[in-house]
Amino acid sequence: MSSEFIIGLAGQAVYTVLKVSAPMLVIGLVVGLIISIFQATTQIQEQTLAFVPKIVAVLLALLMFGPWILTTLVDFTYGILNNLSNYIG
Repeated sequence: MSSEFIIGLAGQAVYTVLKVSAPMLVIGLVVGLIISIFQATTQIQEQTLAFVPKIVAVLLALLMFGPWILTTLVDFTYGILNNLSNYIG
């Protein structure tokens, strides 16, 4: 295995992690922004008001995007194992 292969594989892994985690991060960011605006306008500074809705939103996003995430990770793993078998030996 060459260093170019390892660097390319690491780059693909980072891209896959970013692609898979993006839906949950974006939804958590949007929900957090909405809650922050709500807290600023009503002057309610309760800490649990900020965390609980974000946790629920991220869990719902995980349930909604779960099949796509699993498919993406399985495809990436399949690609790794196919490329690895070409370089071993």
